[in-house]
Amino acid sequence: MKTRFGLLLFLMVCCAGMAFVAEGPDKTIFQTADHWSPRLDIRSDVAVIYGMNASFPERLRGWKERGYGIQFMTGVAWGGYQDYLEGRFDGKNHMDEGQVDRNGQMIMHDPTVPYMVPTQSYIEYLKTLIAKAIDGGVTAIHLEEPEFWNRGGYSEGFKREWQAYYNEPWQAQHISPEATYRSAKLKYHLYYRALDQLFTFAKEYSAQKGQTVRCYVPTHTLINYSVWQIVSPESFLAHLPGCDGYIAQVWTGTARTPVIYKGVEKERTFENAYLEYASMVAMTKPTGRKVFFLTDPIEDNPNHTWEDYKLNYEATFTAQLMQASVADYEVMPWPNRIFNGRYQVEGSNERQPIPPDYASELMTLITTLNDIPVDSTPVEGTQGVGVMLSDTLMFQRFPTHAGTQDPRLSNFYGMVLPLLKHGIPVELVQMENLPFPDTLKSIRFLVMSYASMKPQKPEYHQVLVNWMKAGGSLVYCGTDNDSFQTIREWWNQEGMNYAAPSEHLFELAGIEPTDQTKTYTVGEGTLTIVRQNPLEIAFAKDGGEMIRDLAKKTLKEDYHAKNSLVLHRGPYDIIAVMDESVSDAAYTVAGPVIDLYDASLPVLNEKSVKPGERAFLYNLNRNNKKAPCILASASRADWEERTEGTYAIRMKGPEATNGIARILLPGKPIEVNLTDSSGAAIETQPEWDETTKTLRLRYPNSPDGVWIRIAYEVKSGNSF
Repeated sequence: MKTRFGLLLFLMVCCAGMAFVAEGPDKTIFQTADHWSPRLDIRSDVAVIYGMNASFPERLRGWKERGYGIQFMTGVAWGGYQDYLEGRFDGKNHMDEGQVDRNGQMIMHDPTVPYMVPTQSYIEYLKTLIAKAIDGGVTAIHLEEPEFWNRGGYSEGFKREWQAYYNEPWQAQHISPEATYRSAKLKYHLYYRALDQLFTFAKEYSAQKGQTVRCYVPTHTLINYSVWQIVSPESFLAHLPGCDGYIAQVWTGTARTPVIYKGVEKERTFENAYLEYASMVAMTKPTGRKVFFLTDPIEDNPNHTWEDYKLNYEATFTAQLMQASVADYEVMPWPNRIFNGRYQVEGSNERQPIPPDYASELMTLITTLNDIPVDSTPVEGTQGVGVMLSDTLMFQRFPTHAGTQDPRLSNFYGMVLPLLKHGIPVELVQMENLPFPDTLKSIRFLVMSYASMKPQKPEYHQVLVNWMKAGGSLVYCGTDNDSFQTIREWWNQEGMNYAAPSEHLFELAGIEPTDQTKTYTVGEGTLTIVRQNPLEIAFAKDGGEMIRDLAKKTLKEDYHAKNSLVLHRGPYDIIAVMDESVSDAAYTVAGPVIDLYDASLPVLNEKSVKPGERAFLYNLNRNNKKAPCILASASRADWEERTEGTYAIRMKGPEATNGIARILLPGKPIEVNLTDSSGAAIETQPEWDETTKTLRLRYPNSPDGVWIRIAYEVKSGNSF
């Protein structure tokens, strides 16, 4: 096998009939506050330029000149907005609009940047940033993290908003459950109002300039905000006409937050990430809004090792791929801190740059995301099992009152982890989306509780009753004696007189429940009332058996317990084997498969995945491609050409990282040539696997491109 030949011929072939590879305008994106540099050229579709300052036009131009789509992101709850805070924007000092806790301390994002109460003047200021971005030619606006801390709500700015919203004097949220709930409800409203006005402005302003911009909300998930005690409008934003969708900000830092299962509190990163992504699907799927899934190869906490980052990144990456209805991704935030950062390694106190193999693996994985399709194939296992959640999970989190203690959001995890840990691919159901007709379409068995959330509207209950009458089985868990049950809300106002919102649901269902656990018939379906709060299940060593037994009774032969979650998505196998499950057995995939979590892209005869491990594989048994093509690579092809007996491509990737590609060919390669952008030859040692008809090549990545030309044997029957 020759590794170099005929450079002139190669360049002539490459210049003829160029066909550029493209997936779409914004299938993969990343956010950056930096100028373009060869070290950061990761070759996703879009660079989302973060922050509006004097360097914004230059940063935008640099990424655009390198072929990236350009979008804009800034914080909606915080940012480097000193010109506004200090009065240079409108001549007024606005420091009193920062979020303030009970002790009078301003809640800070960093030493000089407070989290804001989104007043009307603050909204007007943010409009000026949006206008500058649109003037620069961006195609989308991202206003990230509309966050109001639960412990906030004591500033003068918030007090003024309370008076305007409730038409009554402000109440300190710590004095009663009702004050806590009403404070959170106002925080929820304030950021809904802010984004409504800002997105309306963005749409109208861009239209005046003959442009069309999309508007997205990068946000943590409802689950994470509830655990971290933050309020955000979440699902209600999907009802905004100007909101085109979300970025689901899920990463190691959110997913590794400890949770309680069988009485043990610890990190369960994969399971938590699976639920976080599932909650974003629940929030958006019935609405038709777009959602990008984010993963981060490191995290905000810089005091972990590269090995730890890799392990947890693979857990979150696997979890995002399990949601096959989503195929748009923010592949990473802040590439500068990944490719130029220095972090710990096992056995050393000296911080090191990113290990070369981890850099290659990252590039392989984010390149693969350009190829991942939307798929309707479900995760293997029991289908139709759901758990309800509501935005009001955020409303009861802080401060606590009598009977409302819920450590680690265990009233949610107590319902869902017993099912997920036994290999049931649980769907989450967003209560606020119940009016959409497809919200419960796939659900047969649904678990819910009002122990740590409350229904915002009575109409939701009629939807649930109609669903039960049509054959659905609902399990309601709760003692309904927490002090939030009696707050002033719809179930005890304007002619209604229910001691708890569940009483309204039960009445519509035509039942009079007792204090004992019991199953009632509702039309063709059932309602089982379990007089136990889910957190008791989370703390009990065998507490999950009751929920699983009810699921078995409902689903009968369709119920299957196992220790794995497996999805076949096109040619890809996505596998997670869980510990704390029904067995300690490994899950084995018959090869040949390409291991995408291995930087060397090996072909394996089989892959065995043990409890606590994940795998992402290209399964060559399901590969239906015949023509020469790249199956996996740590750089992205932006040009390719096929002729009889030859395959030519140009691969691009960030400088100072190692490129690797596994390429499918109809026949054995006879000549392989690699050159850089100047035409200089690049040495390589081609590795041919006759069984799989794949060629593995290694080369240094370059943002200017590595040109590869392969001549291969053409025999009768192997021509494409």
